[in-house]
Amino acid sequence: MAYDFRRPMTLPREHARMLEMAFGTFSRHWANQLVARLRVSVSSAVTEVKMCSYDEYVASLPTTTTVVLCSVEPGRRIALVQFPLDAALVWIDHMLGGPGTPGAVPERELTEIEQALIMELLRRTLADLNYSFAAIVRLEAEFKQIQYTPQFVQAAEASTPVIVARFELHVDEQDVPVSVMLPAEGLMTALRDGEHVDLRTAEEIAEEKVQSRLLEVAVQQVPVDVAVRFRPVTVHPREVVALRPGDVLPLHHPASRPLDVVVGDRVLAQAAPGTQGSRLAGMVVHVKEN
Repeated sequence: MAYDFRRPMTLPREHARMLEMAFGTFSRHWANQLVARLRVSVSSAVTEVKMCSYDEYVASLPTTTTVVLCSVEPGRRIALVQFPLDAALVWIDHMLGGPGTPGAVPERELTEIEQALIMELLRRTLADLNYSFAAIVRLEAEFKQIQYTPQFVQAAEASTPVIVARFELHVDEQDVPVSVMLPAEGLMTALRDGEHVDLRTAEEIAEEKVQSRLLEVAVQQVPVDVAVRFRPVTVHPREVVALRPGDVLPLHHPASRPLDVVVGDRVLAQAAPGTQGSRLAGMVVHVKEN
Protein backbone atom coordinates (compact mmCIF):
# COMPACT_ATOMS: atom_id res chain seq x y z
CA MET A 1 0.00 0.00 0.00
CA ALA A 2 1.37 3.43 -0.98
CA TYR A 3 2.24 5.77 1.89
CA ASP A 4 0.07 8.91 1.98
CA PHE A 5 2.13 11.84 3.31
CA ARG A 6 -1.07 13.84 3.77
CA ARG A 7 -2.15 11.25 6.35
CA PRO A 8 0.94 10.19 8.28
CA MET A 9 0.50 6.98 10.27
CA THR A 10 3.19 7.61 12.88
CA LEU A 11 2.40 8.83 16.39
CA PRO A 12 4.70 11.47 17.90
CA ARG A 13 6.35 10.07 21.02
CA GLU A 14 4.69 12.50 23.42
CA HIS A 15 1.25 11.78 21.93
CA ALA A 16 1.85 8.03 22.09
CA ARG A 17 2.79 8.36 25.76
CA MET A 18 -0.43 10.23 26.61
CA LEU A 19 -2.53 7.70 24.73
CA GLU A 20 -0.79 4.80 26.47
CA MET A 21 -1.58 6.37 29.84
CA ALA A 22 -5.25 6.90 28.91
CA PHE A 23 -5.67 3.38 27.53
CA GLY A 24 -3.84 1.99 30.56
CA THR A 25 -6.35 3.67 32.86
CA PHE A 26 -9.20 2.34 30.73
CA SER A 27 -7.87 -1.23 30.78
CA ARG A 28 -7.61 -1.20 34.58
CA HIS A 29 -11.16 0.09 34.95
CA TRP A 30 -12.43 -2.50 32.45
CA ALA A 31 -10.77 -5.24 34.49
CA ASN A 32 -12.44 -3.90 37.64
CA GLN A 33 -15.83 -3.92 35.90
CA LEU A 34 -15.35 -7.54 34.88
CA VAL A 35 -14.32 -8.52 38.40
CA ALA A 36 -17.49 -6.94 39.81
CA ARG A 37 -19.84 -8.47 37.24
CA LEU A 38 -18.26 -11.88 36.62
CA ARG A 39 -16.98 -12.45 40.17
CA VAL A 40 -13.70 -13.98 38.97
CA SER A 41 -10.10 -12.75 38.98
CA VAL A 42 -9.27 -10.42 36.09
CA SER A 43 -6.04 -8.64 35.13
CA SER A 44 -5.25 -6.48 32.14
CA ALA A 45 -2.29 -5.00 30.27
CA VAL A 46 -1.90 -2.71 27.28
CA THR A 47 0.23 -4.46 24.65
CA GLU A 48 0.21 -1.90 21.82
CA VAL A 49 -0.96 1.59 20.90
CA LYS A 50 -0.46 2.73 17.33
CA MET A 51 -1.90 4.70 14.42
CA CYS A 52 -2.82 2.89 11.23
CA SER A 53 -5.45 2.95 8.49
CA TYR A 54 -8.93 1.62 9.18
CA ASP A 55 -8.46 -1.01 6.47
CA GLU A 56 -5.24 -2.24 8.13
CA TYR A 57 -6.98 -2.52 11.49
CA VAL A 58 -9.94 -4.48 10.13
CA ALA A 59 -7.62 -6.81 8.21
CA SER A 60 -5.90 -7.72 11.51
CA LEU A 61 -9.14 -8.91 13.15
CA PRO A 62 -10.53 -12.45 13.09
CA THR A 63 -13.18 -13.25 10.48
CA THR A 64 -15.76 -13.74 13.24
CA THR A 65 -15.55 -11.79 16.49
CA THR A 66 -17.57 -9.46 18.69
CA VAL A 67 -17.46 -5.90 17.34
CA VAL A 68 -19.20 -3.24 19.40
CA LEU A 69 -19.95 -0.05 17.46
CA CYS A 70 -19.98 3.20 19.46
CA SER A 71 -20.41 6.85 18.56
CA VAL A 72 -17.85 9.27 19.99
CA GLU A 73 -17.21 12.99 20.02
CA PRO A 74 -16.16 15.09 18.25
CA GLY A 75 -18.44 14.68 15.24
CA ARG A 76 -20.19 11.51 16.47
CA ARG A 77 -17.72 9.33 14.59
CA ILE A 78 -17.70 5.56 14.95
CA ALA A 79 -15.38 3.80 17.39
CA LEU A 80 -15.04 0.03 17.84
CA VAL A 81 -14.48 -2.23 20.84
CA GLN A 82 -13.56 -5.77 19.77
CA PHE A 83 -13.17 -9.00 21.73
CA PRO A 84 -13.51 -12.71 20.86
CA LEU A 85 -17.01 -14.12 20.55
CA ASP A 86 -16.18 -17.17 22.68
CA ALA A 87 -15.02 -14.80 25.47
CA ALA A 88 -18.37 -12.97 25.32
CA LEU A 89 -20.20 -16.31 25.73
CA VAL A 90 -18.01 -17.22 28.73
CA TRP A 91 -18.65 -13.81 30.33
CA ILE A 92 -22.41 -14.25 29.90
CA ASP A 93 -22.20 -17.70 31.51
CA HIS A 94 -20.39 -16.15 34.49
CA MET A 95 -23.02 -13.39 34.81
CA LEU A 96 -25.79 -16.00 34.85
CA GLY A 97 -24.05 -17.96 37.62
CA GLY A 98 -22.47 -20.64 35.46
CA PRO A 99 -18.90 -21.97 35.67
CA GLY A 100 -17.80 -20.03 32.57
CA THR A 101 -15.93 -22.94 31.04
CA PRO A 102 -14.20 -21.87 27.78
CA GLY A 103 -15.56 -23.82 24.79
CA ALA A 104 -18.55 -25.23 26.72
CA VAL A 105 -20.92 -23.18 24.55
CA PRO A 106 -20.46 -23.53 20.75
CA GLU A 107 -19.41 -20.27 19.15
CA ARG A 108 -22.46 -18.50 17.72
CA GLU A 109 -24.08 -15.08 17.53
CA LEU A 110 -25.61 -13.78 20.76
CA THR A 111 -29.31 -14.10 21.48
CA GLU A 112 -31.37 -11.02 22.37
CA ILE A 113 -31.07 -11.77 26.09
CA GLU A 114 -27.31 -12.31 25.79
CA GLN A 115 -26.94 -9.09 23.82
CA ALA A 116 -28.82 -7.22 26.56
CA LEU A 117 -26.38 -8.57 29.18
CA ILE A 118 -23.33 -7.61 27.10
CA MET A 119 -24.84 -4.18 26.35
CA GLU A 120 -25.31 -3.50 30.07
CA LEU A 121 -21.71 -4.56 30.77
CA LEU A 122 -20.38 -2.40 27.94
CA ARG A 123 -22.32 0.72 28.93
CA ARG A 124 -20.37 0.73 32.17
CA THR A 125 -17.16 0.01 30.25
CA LEU A 126 -17.78 2.93 27.86
CA ALA A 127 -18.32 5.22 30.84
CA ASP A 128 -14.82 4.24 31.95
CA LEU A 129 -13.52 5.04 28.45
CA ASN A 130 -15.00 8.54 28.75
CA TYR A 131 -13.38 8.98 32.16
CA SER A 132 -9.97 7.72 30.97
CA PHE A 133 -9.80 10.23 28.10
CA ALA A 134 -11.29 13.20 29.97
CA ALA A 135 -7.88 14.88 30.28
CA ILE A 136 -7.35 14.68 26.50
CA VAL A 137 -10.74 15.02 24.80
CA ARG A 138 -14.45 14.68 25.56
CA LEU A 139 -15.37 11.37 23.95
CA GLU A 140 -18.91 10.73 25.26
CA ALA A 141 -18.83 7.20 23.84
CA GLU A 142 -22.31 5.71 23.41
CA PHE A 143 -23.26 2.14 22.53
CA LYS A 144 -24.85 1.66 19.09
CA GLN A 145 -24.92 -2.01 18.09
CA ILE A 146 -23.07 -5.32 18.01
CA GLN A 147 -21.72 -6.90 14.83
CA TYR A 148 -19.87 -10.17 14.28
CA THR A 149 -18.10 -9.76 10.92
CA PRO A 150 -15.64 -6.84 11.07
CA GLN A 151 -15.00 -6.90 7.30
CA PHE A 152 -18.65 -5.85 6.76
CA VAL A 153 -18.56 -3.00 9.30
CA GLN A 154 -18.28 0.32 7.44
CA ALA A 155 -17.13 2.48 10.33
CA ALA A 156 -14.81 4.62 8.18
CA GLU A 157 -13.17 4.82 4.77
CA ALA A 158 -10.39 2.30 4.18
CA SER A 159 -7.57 4.89 4.27
CA THR A 160 -8.88 6.83 7.27
CA PRO A 161 -6.27 7.08 10.09
CA VAL A 162 -7.38 5.47 13.34
CA ILE A 163 -5.84 4.94 16.78
CA VAL A 164 -5.72 1.29 17.78
CA ALA A 165 -5.01 0.00 21.27
CA ARG A 166 -4.61 -3.71 21.97
CA PHE A 167 -5.00 -5.28 25.42
CA GLU A 168 -4.54 -8.66 27.00
CA LEU A 169 -7.26 -9.52 29.52
CA HIS A 170 -6.66 -12.51 31.75
CA VAL A 171 -10.16 -13.55 32.88
CA ASP A 172 -10.10 -16.43 35.34
CA GLU A 173 -7.98 -18.96 33.38
CA GLN A 174 -8.64 -17.50 29.90
CA ASP A 175 -6.38 -15.07 27.99
CA VAL A 176 -8.57 -12.69 26.00
CA PRO A 177 -7.02 -10.42 23.34
CA VAL A 178 -9.14 -7.30 22.84
CA SER A 179 -8.77 -4.06 20.91
CA VAL A 180 -10.22 -0.55 20.86
CA MET A 181 -10.30 1.60 17.72
CA LEU A 182 -10.83 5.37 17.94
CA PRO A 183 -10.97 7.80 14.99
CA ALA A 184 -7.65 9.64 14.86
CA GLU A 185 -8.76 12.98 13.44
CA GLY A 186 -10.47 14.53 16.45
CA LEU A 187 -8.17 12.79 18.93
CA MET A 188 -4.96 14.04 17.30
CA THR A 189 -6.36 17.57 17.08
CA ALA A 190 -7.08 17.51 20.81
CA LEU A 191 -3.57 16.20 21.53
CA ARG A 192 -1.95 18.96 19.44
CA ASP A 193 -4.12 21.64 21.07
CA GLY A 194 -3.12 20.39 24.51
CA GLU A 195 0.63 20.30 23.87
CA HIS A 196 1.21 23.66 25.58
CA VAL A 197 -1.17 23.04 28.47
CA ASP A 198 0.69 22.31 31.70
CA LEU A 199 -1.20 19.49 33.44
CA ARG A 200 1.19 19.24 36.37
CA THR A 201 0.12 19.94 39.93
CA ALA A 202 1.47 22.91 41.92
CA GLU A 203 3.64 20.49 43.92
CA GLU A 204 5.17 19.02 40.74
CA ILE A 205 5.94 22.49 39.35
CA ALA A 206 7.54 23.56 42.64
CA GLU A 207 9.62 20.36 42.76
CA GLU A 208 10.87 20.96 39.21
CA LYS A 209 12.00 24.49 40.17
CA VAL A 210 13.90 23.12 43.16
CA GLN A 211 15.61 20.46 41.03
CA SER A 212 16.48 23.03 38.34
CA ARG A 213 18.10 25.26 40.94
CA LEU A 214 20.10 22.35 42.38
CA LEU A 215 21.26 21.43 38.88
CA GLU A 216 22.29 25.01 38.17
CA VAL A 217 24.34 25.19 41.39
CA ALA A 218 25.96 21.82 40.64
CA VAL A 219 26.91 22.87 37.10
CA GLN A 220 28.50 26.10 38.38
CA GLN A 221 30.81 24.04 40.62
CA VAL A 222 32.14 21.83 37.83
CA PRO A 223 35.79 22.76 37.01
CA VAL A 224 36.53 23.65 33.37
CA ASP A 225 39.76 24.37 31.50
CA VAL A 226 40.11 27.99 30.36
CA ALA A 227 42.74 28.96 27.77
CA VAL A 228 44.03 32.24 26.37
CA ARG A 229 45.11 32.00 22.74
CA PHE A 230 46.55 34.08 19.91
CA ARG A 231 44.98 34.32 16.49
CA PRO A 232 45.40 30.95 14.69
CA VAL A 233 47.95 30.80 11.88
CA THR A 234 47.80 28.58 8.82
CA VAL A 235 50.94 26.70 7.74
CA HIS A 236 51.71 23.93 5.29
CA PRO A 237 52.50 20.40 6.47
CA ARG A 238 56.02 20.68 5.06
CA GLU A 239 56.68 23.69 7.33
CA VAL A 240 55.47 21.77 10.37
CA VAL A 241 57.68 18.80 9.52
CA ALA A 242 60.67 21.11 9.01
CA LEU A 243 60.36 22.85 12.41
CA ARG A 244 63.52 22.72 14.54
CA PRO A 245 64.45 24.16 17.95
CA GLY A 246 65.17 27.87 17.54
CA ASP A 247 62.90 28.38 14.50
CA VAL A 248 60.56 31.38 14.65
CA LEU A 249 56.88 30.86 13.71
CA PRO A 250 55.18 34.22 12.94
CA LEU A 251 51.72 34.40 14.52
CA HIS A 252 50.47 37.51 12.67
CA HIS A 253 48.67 38.62 15.83
CA PRO A 254 48.73 42.46 16.16
CA ALA A 255 50.25 43.59 19.44
CA SER A 256 47.25 45.88 20.01
CA ARG A 257 44.67 43.09 19.60
CA PRO A 258 43.44 41.29 22.76
CA LEU A 259 43.80 37.53 23.08
CA ASP A 260 40.82 35.16 22.96
CA VAL A 261 39.62 33.58 26.20
CA VAL A 262 38.21 30.17 25.28
CA VAL A 263 36.58 27.19 26.95
CA GLY A 264 36.92 24.26 24.58
CA ASP A 265 36.48 25.85 21.17
CA ARG A 266 34.01 28.50 22.33
CA VAL A 267 35.30 32.09 22.58
CA LEU A 268 33.85 33.68 25.72
CA ALA A 269 35.85 36.93 26.05
CA GLN A 270 38.93 38.92 25.04
CA ALA A 271 41.82 39.63 27.40
CA ALA A 272 44.89 41.87 27.31
CA PRO A 273 48.20 40.13 28.22
CA GLY A 274 49.83 41.22 31.46
CA THR A 275 51.27 39.99 34.76
CA GLN A 276 50.11 39.42 38.30
CA GLY A 277 53.08 39.37 40.61
CA SER A 278 55.60 36.95 39.14
CA ARG A 279 53.06 35.19 36.91
CA LEU A 280 51.68 35.91 33.46
CA ALA A 281 48.02 36.92 33.44
CA GLY A 282 45.26 38.07 31.14
CA MET A 283 42.95 40.96 32.03
CA VAL A 284 39.47 40.55 30.55
CA VAL A 285 38.58 43.61 28.50
CA HIS A 286 35.46 42.37 26.70
CA VAL A 287 32.89 39.62 27.30
CA LYS A 288 30.95 38.16 24.38
CA GLU A 289 27.18 37.97 24.60
CA ASN A 290 25.93 34.35 24.84
